[in-house]
Amino acid sequence: MRYSFVASIVLLVAMLSGCVHRQFITQPYPRWGEEIPIHQADDASPLLLRILQPTEPSNALACLLLVHGMNEYMGRYSEIARYFAQRFIVAGFDLYAHGLSNPILQRADRALIAGAAQQEVGDAYLAQIPLYDLEPMKQDLSHALKQLIISCDEQGESDKPIFIVSHSLGALIAASYLLSTQNKSESARRVQGIILLGPAFSVTEVPGWRGWLANPLIKLSFHAEEHFLSPQNESLPLLIINQIVSLIIVPLLDGIFEVLSWPGLRTLFTPATPDWVVDYLTDSEHEKARIRADGWFIRRALLRYVKAIETEIIHFRHHMSEFAIPYYLIFSGRDPITPSWGSEDFAQLTLQNHPDNELLPLPKLSHHEHLFSSQPLRNEILKKIEQWLDRRRLSWQHEKMTELQN
Repeated sequence: MRYSFVASIVLLVAMLSGCVHRQFITQPYPRWGEEIPIHQADDASPLLLRILQPTEPSNALACLLLVHGMNEYMGRYSEIARYFAQRFIVAGFDLYAHGLSNPILQRADRALIAGAAQQEVGDAYLAQIPLYDLEPMKQDLSHALKQLIISCDEQGESDKPIFIVSHSLGALIAASYLLSTQNKSESARRVQGIILLGPAFSVTEVPGWRGWLANPLIKLSFHAEEHFLSPQNESLPLLIINQIVSLIIVPLLDGIFEVLSWPGLRTLFTPATPDWVVDYLTDSEHEKARIRADGWFIRRALLRYVKAIETEIIHFRHHMSEFAIPYYLIFSGRDPITPSWGSEDFAQLTLQNHPDNELLPLPKLSHHEHLFSSQPLRNEILKKIEQWLDRRRLSWQHEKMTELQN
């Protein structure tokens, strides 16, 4: 039975993989805003924070930090940054192993700037090797947030509210970071709200015929991980069964995913992004074409990294009822990349935690990247986000006045 399960996992990896092609970039990284290097203590390359300000920065109403999703990069958010920079100070950065935080892509960018015609970047996924967990990404978020606060305080009032606008994996990282630091970190306490766009609070459900085999195995893995040494509200017989299943499956899966991430095996077994994923990223055919042609996207995900994401989702779900930061949650009802049940579970446990918490469910939509929707939907969503930021900012000002009066 164990060998047949291992064979099924290997088959699943093969089925979910897209075709692996050589990948090239021909244009330098699409920069926007002022680039501020944040030097790290371990002599690594500096984290690059880019900041875009209104014409009169001192008139900015608040400061926003954009956090992108899995395998994309902040450079593609230039239009989003410019929209919000009409009224806010806007910052963004590339998460660990993404964009210019990826050493392979960073070297390619330098070569293109120096005059090279193209650079091969098919091995950019190898920057994911250290990601046994998502702590490096949370650390980057922490560094970026601290630098944004410094830059924000230099413009007029020294206590402008900070907001985070986060997407998919970036939303999971931001929410998990805030949950773990909301009563401990001064920089986290400055955050007065977060926009959660299609947050990765659930695991992917593969659409179509591929899902017939893939989804039961994905759900079994998730169920086992969620119950592993963590009893739920269940009867004693069911608890015993779940723990036995988890104690068998979890170490086995962890071992398989780790071995398949080793040198010599990872080239063969690291899955490429399946074609169906792009079809569900956006409802805009123009954006789909841009994504398919964009070499700055990382097209493969090391299995060790995939497992780290699943582990982070489960850890967050175990504690998410304690999430106290005001939020605006936007999700598509038919999104297979981060299915809606994750957002619905989160909302059910946390909606009453703050009066400014709001939901924008889009039950008929199936695409994942709301900020890259077709028009006029894109502008409608941007406007709704802006309106929530204004409502939350006014509420925060009222809270401050009440505290002063008391």
